[in-house]
Amino acid sequence: MPIIKTELYINAPIQVCFDLARSIDVHMESTAHTHERAIAGVTSGLIELNQTVTWVAVHFGIKQRLTVKITELDAPTYFVDEMVSGAFKRFRHEHRFMKQENGTLMLDHFDYTSPLGYLGNLADRLFLENYMKKFLMKRNECIKSIAEQMQSTNTL
Repeated sequence: MPIIKTELYINAPIQVCFDLARSIDVHMESTAHTHERAIAGVTSGLIELNQTVTWVAVHFGIKQRLTVKITELDAPTYFVDEMVSGAFKRFRHEHRFMKQENGTLMLDHFDYTSPLGYLGNLADRLFLENYMKKFLMKRNECIKSIAEQMQSTNTL
């Protein structure tokens, strides 16, 4: 059961970071390398409490489908998405946002269990945990880039 924790400072207001992290459109932009797209539930705009989105993407050369639900939300500081169905046995992804003097600290806590018992645990150690950390960081860097660009062009 790996737990991946990340943190990233963003030079933008907390509400902007919070909304970009819930944006279906930003999510698709940040995961373009896996051809990820929303195909059911909320498919554009901001996802809210108790709403779901179903994603289809290609990971490891295999087309996969994943449905997540927003199970907790306390704007603009916290939200949680949890897997309803997909390739993992389960996952819970906590997104936290802390106001800083000149921006926002964005914290992720991704707790998951791979399928297939021992084989899943082996996959975690060999490649999956590292893959997931890089996937999350790439997404977060995209959020940072968009937020800071909005901040510098005063489009907030």
